[in-house]
Amino acid sequence: MTGRLMLLDTASLYFRAYFGVPDSVKAPDGTPVNAVRGLLDFIDRLVKDHRPQQLVACMDADWRPQWRVDLIPTYKAHRVAEERAGAPDEEKVPDTLSPQVPVIEAVLDAVGIARVGVAGYEADDVIGTFTGRAAGPVDIVTGDRDLYQLVDDGRGIRVLYPVKGVGTLQLTDEAVLREKYGVDGRGYADLALLRGDPSDGLPGVPGIGEKTAAKLLAEFGDLAGIMAAVDDPRARLTPSQRKRLTEARPYVAVAPKVVRVADDVPLPEVDTALPRTPRDAAGLEALAARWGLGGSLQRLLTTLAERS
Repeated sequence: MTGRLMLLDTASLYFRAYFGVPDSVKAPDGTPVNAVRGLLDFIDRLVKDHRPQQLVACMDADWRPQWRVDLIPTYKAHRVAEERAGAPDEEKVPDTLSPQVPVIEAVLDAVGIARVGVAGYEADDVIGTFTGRAAGPVDIVTGDRDLYQLVDDGRGIRVLYPVKGVGTLQLTDEAVLREKYGVDGRGYADLALLRGDPSDGLPGVPGIGEKTAAKLLAEFGDLAGIMAAVDDPRARLTPSQRKRLTEARPYVAVAPKVVRVADDVPLPEVDTALPRTPRDAAGLEALAARWGLGGSLQRLLTTLAERS
């Protein structure tokens, strides 16, 4: 892969589109298509503003992989709508959003935008693996701060974090991370692990909040350095910190594999180049008519055709 690669955390973006675009945006038959049209508008704006040469819509083939749950059973447990034996659990999703996801997938495929999800992995893992393999700069578009761990100025990897829609993005590089969290990209996963994250069901180390975690990482370098300090009576830890970290050893032993995105996902062979013309023009025309995609789709197609 050469040129600027843009990786979309697709579910993160269509959730934002769903809640940001009124559900009065509907197909001719009255079915809401606010997430579909909102996502198309997002992609149009991203391509216009950031001019990637390649783009991949990364998908959650499994939003709660069993290998993560086996290590930390509370992982995303509060977001399970229904447990399924031998298949990914069903996630709590708004009733009018779920039917829009297959439409989003069909439209992306017909446009010719690469769409990749891999069984047993989250979109974050797909993004992590694409990022690791990229030869050029990478823009990761996500509303999930977990992916800050991939930020790397030396490789030109940054996170575009939507503040308001995708018109206002926080361009997250190492300077932003140091200012906000006191760590670089490599340190962010350790910070998140120590701090915990209720939205993902990660307990963290009790009593170790974000500021304390950042101070410990500044003092001892990384998670391994912190845990080595627990066993060193000369290390500058307070008694309560030493006690809490000691008690949290079982969690600290397994949490890195859960928190850090995978970089070894078996990615399929896909053409990541942005198309200038639709891959399936007839199919796309039918989808546009069926779902009333109107100006949202046409603007994106125009932007793709006019790219220099």
